[in-house]
Amino acid sequence: MIVLEPRKMSGTVEVPASKSQTIRAFLIAAAAEGTSTIRHPLVSSDTLSAVDAIRAFGAEVTFSEDGAAATVVSKGLGSASPVIVDAGNSGTTAYLLLPMAAALSVPVTITGDEQLRRRPTAPLAEAIKALGAEAKDTEGKPPVTVKGPLKGGKTTIECRTSQYLSGLLLASPLAEGKCIIDCSLLYEKPYVSLTLGWLDRQGIRYTISEDYMHAEVEGGQCYRPFDEYINGDFSSASFFFAAAAVSGTSVTVQGLDRNDPQGDKAILGILEEMGCTVEWDGNRVTVTGPERLKGGCFDLNAIPDTLPILSIAASAAEGDTVLGNVPQARIKETDRIRCMRENLERLGVEAEEREDALIIHGKGRIKGGKTMGYGDHRIIMSLAIASAASEEAIEIDDERAAAVTFPSFFSLLETIRR
Repeated sequence: MIVLEPRKMSGTVEVPASKSQTIRAFLIAAAAEGTSTIRHPLVSSDTLSAVDAIRAFGAEVTFSEDGAAATVVSKGLGSASPVIVDAGNSGTTAYLLLPMAAALSVPVTITGDEQLRRRPTAPLAEAIKALGAEAKDTEGKPPVTVKGPLKGGKTTIECRTSQYLSGLLLASPLAEGKCIIDCSLLYEKPYVSLTLGWLDRQGIRYTISEDYMHAEVEGGQCYRPFDEYINGDFSSASFFFAAAAVSGTSVTVQGLDRNDPQGDKAILGILEEMGCTVEWDGNRVTVTGPERLKGGCFDLNAIPDTLPILSIAASAAEGDTVLGNVPQARIKETDRIRCMRENLERLGVEAEEREDALIIHGKGRIKGGKTMGYGDHRIIMSLAIASAASEEAIEIDDERAAAVTFPSFFSLLETIRR
């Protein structure tokens, strides 16, 4: 449990590296034959789950003493005997690795913690089977067992999480023949851009439509060892952007690349619409909150992970805010629409649910009180930021899950609490 007294937040912070980019780096390094170097990786529960996963396939992973680099030595993704992978709480690891593992000729079972075992895998399992490999899940959820080879062919998949498509794109070069992937639905498109960036740097041959709904990837390709730097994480930075917004102060975040395809940088535009100012200076961005935030209507389909923190900003704003077109927020680590609605009500804020939206009736104030983190890192960190605009202390029942993506979050937060 942690109790945060009301305090404004201002100052300068440097956020850790991107979780999404770090996990992709580890998986591709495992699939490459040779030695890869990952500079400035995120070291957190989720990324260490990815490390454990590739070690299960024989990859050797070492970190420098200061954690500034990781070295991966691999003979390629393979195993002579069945493999069991515990992905912990990391849906990114599970969803991206599952199709890649389907290229192996031995059974690979991927499971995880209680939260992960509630997340849907049926669409991905069916796509893997359509591409010629075996796949069997447990009533549409993990544990999932796959067995190759991945022969290639054509599949159509509904991607309520973009991780389905990213996993198939990463696996397709390892297939025996060409893979053709059609999406009947695709959410969170910016995350697909991250994956395509890695394929481009690896020289993988593929074609994809402008809307990402149709892709063709040549089989029989291979990944190569690399040396890459991982930029700062806009998802982690979003909490500090919002801290400035609800405090009416300025917070500067260092270590971000304005041209990085990470989707969550779009939160900066939303905060501007709510009345903030945003100024870039190289790899630094400063967000300054207004005297009064204003509500609005925002489409979060491409950036579902921002729903928890934007619901806090909306609570401190005046007027109604609709965080909409984000049904996939219900199938993350938790049902974030329901969990945030419950927490906002505990904080004295009126909110209501729609199937694909959270509506917040902002009155420009957050009372405070006892809240629940539900073991969800983004909910926990969002509740902590609410203390910058609350009238009373905010109690979070268990803050430990923040370490999934941001182990240093609370210590960093203390440096800007005034």
